[in-house]
Amino acid sequence: MISQIESIVKCAEQAGADEVEIFYVDGKVISIDIERDEISLAEKSIIRGVGIRASVDGAVGFSSTNDFTKVEEVIEHAVKYATIKSQDVSDWGGFPSNGKYPKVDGVFDKKLHDIGLDSCIDYAVKMIDGAKSVERAMPTSGNFVCSSSTRTIYNSNGIMVRESGTIIEGSIDSVARDGDISTASEFDISRSLDIDFYQIGFNASDLANRSLNGIRIESGEVPVLLRPTAFAEIIGHALVPSLDADNVQKGRSALCGRLSTAIASEELDIIDNGLLAKGVGTAMMDDEGTPSQKIDIIVNGMLETFLYDCYTAGKDARKSTGNGVRRSYSSAPAVGIRNMTIQYPPTDIISETSHGILINSVIGAHTANPVSGDFSVEARNAFTIRDGSICEPIKSLMLSGNVFELLKNIDGAGFDVRAVGNIITPTVRVSNQQVVG
Repeated sequence: MISQIESIVKCAEQAGADEVEIFYVDGKVISIDIERDEISLAEKSIIRGVGIRASVDGAVGFSSTNDFTKVEEVIEHAVKYATIKSQDVSDWGGFPSNGKYPKVDGVFDKKLHDIGLDSCIDYAVKMIDGAKSVERAMPTSGNFVCSSSTRTIYNSNGIMVRESGTIIEGSIDSVARDGDISTASEFDISRSLDIDFYQIGFNASDLANRSLNGIRIESGEVPVLLRPTAFAEIIGHALVPSLDADNVQKGRSALCGRLSTAIASEELDIIDNGLLAKGVGTAMMDDEGTPSQKIDIIVNGMLETFLYDCYTAGKDARKSTGNGVRRSYSSAPAVGIRNMTIQYPPTDIISETSHGILINSVIGAHTANPVSGDFSVEARNAFTIRDGSICEPIKSLMLSGNVFELLKNIDGAGFDVRAVGNIITPTVRVSNQQVVG
């Protein structure tokens, strides 16, 4: 593909493009599926494809393929789509032109790049063994994925950059039975081969086991402690969409007109750091070739900025924040978080809580209203807290509220900072949260 770049650019210019961008990915993926306590599928596949964007008179078209005999056809499609577009043509600010990239650490592990299918199966089996090691518990399903890939981004404004990365992740669901039935899940993800897969399985089954024979509680407003998995789920679905500049520009965010105003607890900071060492979203550039950077989104509770890719940045006559993210080579970039980090002064919040509820995870956060921030979720693996100790499991619990009220009511955070995908957060305590028992 590298040798084809000049011919692609020439072809695009001949077709009428003012600018052209080439996004090429080459890599491999090993995937393993688990059903009950057995491996049900193990496969190794090649990822190779190219996405091409072309701009014509300020409009941008996109097309992609994994068949390199059809690249010229893809170029023509991208130019044609740009030609027939009419919206926002005067707002396009162009592809990036700054080719000075920062150094990032911990995004590539040669052990992962060289890993074989047999070794990956062994790691998946370790998850199963860990889950089976807990009395009364068994795994029900799971998944293992390991990938190594190289991105190449070229554009006619002078960007030419390549970067390799690796990632490995494992997850498993367990069920515990003792007259009562309880389920739980656990996962881990890393850029290097440093995950304890046995512990993933053990933790899932141990949590399912500890959740058996739960009690019922009264509905009302109580302090709620949200473990990283639970908090990240709510934040990811109820807050992140409101920070997307595209939603703000289209009036689909409750944060429209709220820049430089207080929207959260005074001690809360939220940053998005594309340079975070070993971060899942770390790279020296985003998926448009804009150099990665650290963005202060909320500082001392004040909203400082929204997140931009090149398109939305052009509409606001400003620079991209390096948040142009693609799902794959076959999708055009859109605004997305890199490594969103929640920061609050940490303390031993469980021992400091005289009365409250601890929630490990939630179901249904995807149903949150991305405009208003309202959410209603089912709590999983919840426990009562009394006199600074974790006590009985709770049988059933619903949690509802508004994410912006939640941000204002955060009054504590733990030391247990954890990466949940692209969100890095500790357990947070929220005062006066509505629960339905």
